[in-house]
Amino acid sequence: MSLNKVKMDEQELIRMVQSGDEAAFEEIVTVYKHKIVNFLCQLTGDYERAVELAQETFMRVYFKAHRYKPVAPLSSWIYAIASNLAKTDLKKSRRYHQVSLEDMQYKVHEGMISRDNPESSGMEKNVKQALGDLHPRYRIPVILKDIEGFTQEEIAAILNTPVGTIKARISRGRSYLKKELERALVC
Repeated sequence: MSLNKVKMDEQELIRMVQSGDEAAFEEIVTVYKHKIVNFLCQLTGDYERAVELAQETFMRVYFKAHRYKPVAPLSSWIYAIASNLAKTDLKKSRRYHQVSLEDMQYKVHEGMISRDNPESSGMEKNVKQALGDLHPRYRIPVILKDIEGFTQEEIAAILNTPVGTIKARISRGRSYLKKELERALVC
């Protein structure tokens, strides 16, 4: 029986991956690939870079599956890997150069607006710009909460940070976004 036909829980899938089952790994990739690419695109502002980081994320999931402990949902572990890769990538990219978000093309599966889409409003561009300008310390929790739909407790587990800190970062990030969007409306 195919794994696609059998709805297996994530804990069983990761146990199978830990024992070398490549079909179980493919199932995990199928379930999470679009979500992780979207998440990484929100963080980096670059679809192609997001795809590369997603590939690296899944390589780490496969090769470090033996390190996964079932104390948190599998999704939290995968998002933590992706988040850490994005943070490292953002630090590296700041050392070399900065690219305007207007130069980027957004072609992410589900939920993202394409730059080529004539219906993209100025407000959407302003939100993307403000989100891109937000420091990753605040951007990551805001994206995980408001776009990906994680609870503050799940975000705390993903980022290995106290819940109180996550609440503060979400609040500060939203406050920054609000100020930037209000400023954009005035201009």
